[in-house]
Amino acid sequence: MTKRIRAKYKIDRRLGENIWGRSKSPVNKREYGPGEHGQRRRGKMSDYGTQLRAKQKLKGYYGNITEKQFKSVYREAERMRGDTSENLIGLLEQRLDAVVYRAKFVPTVFAARQFVNHGHVKVNGRRVNIASYRCQVGDVVEVRDKSRDMGLVLEANQSPERDVPDYLDADHTKMNAKLTRIPVLADVPYPAMMEPNLVIEFYSR
Repeated sequence: MTKRIRAKYKIDRRLGENIWGRSKSPVNKREYGPGEHGQRRRGKMSDYGTQLRAKQKLKGYYGNITEKQFKSVYREAERMRGDTSENLIGLLEQRLDAVVYRAKFVPTVFAARQFVNHGHVKVNGRRVNIASYRCQVGDVVEVRDKSRDMGLVLEANQSPERDVPDYLDADHTKMNAKLTRIPVLADVPYPAMMEPNLVIEFYSR
């Protein structure tokens, strides 16, 4: 199972990085891995291990994406014209839950998935409750009127931890955001370094 509900920070400690850039991450206090052997010195990682780690980090960043879903996105990125690694990032950032998170409507990517699934979001005026729904350039994503006073929405708006990237035109007075272009890796404000080229190498073996 790749679903991560309560132990969402376990991936942080296993990778030794604060991949969401949150102040609550246990990595801020304990940089070593979990478990009784977590403080052992790590040996040199193989090429396969490096690629696997890059894949786990990128997949883990987007929350509760299953391996099947993630691999499906990779295959679609591979079929598209252009750089496969850039295509992969663009497709992941087009997910509705990713847009909701980037627009600062909710505080975490996990909350974004639940927020969408519970029907709090509309796309171009129509309610959409599928987190993996792919937004297109020009689509307007908005929080439903009845959901705008929810605690997590207010928390996200006031959070100083992150800014809205420039490929989204967000208006927090109207609680909507427009996808203005498909981002590339350099546009996405990842708190930790992502290496989609290693993810492509992992799946291309």
